[in-house]
Amino acid sequence: MKKHGLLILGSALFFVLGFGFNPATPKASARNNTLFENMNNTNMDSMKLGAFSISLSVKDIQASKQFYEHLGFSVLGGGLEKNYLIMKNENALVGLFQGMFEGNILTFNPGWDENGQNITDFDDIRKIQQLLKSQGIKLDHAIDENTTGPASLMIPDPDGNIILIDQHR
Repeated sequence: MKKHGLLILGSALFFVLGFGFNPATPKASARNNTLFENMNNTNMDSMKLGAFSISLSVKDIQASKQFYEHLGFSVLGGGLEKNYLIMKNENALVGLFQGMFEGNILTFNPGWDENGQNITDFDDIRKIQQLLKSQGIKLDHAIDENTTGPASLMIPDPDGNIILIDQHR
């Protein structure tokens, strides 16, 4: 019985090691090593983006509301009469927006937690903007760094997905 267990363990270890050192894909391995080096060299730990949600452009807000309620979400904010709802399930937030924009948007709210409550330890959007610029991320519209309070910026990711950083206070 012990031989059988050792054989399985040895085979699993061989598979794991063989998967990590696949000579057929040297370019992919080099690319992944560069990715991890870049991740380790950036100071992303200091960028506090706040609450995360996805903002969905929906055709029928009532139908979308019912669908997300079936998934266990409940209304946290907005209103049907305003053509938008913020839906919540535990820490997950989904914004439903009818007729407000095209496509879906990844949204971050510096200064808020997932309940829309103010948090004390957050990065002001102007600091986030400085960090993004220092990393070579192009901004379409810069925020005046001499201002305070609410502001927002949008950036596309490499695949064209829109990221909205929207500070409300």
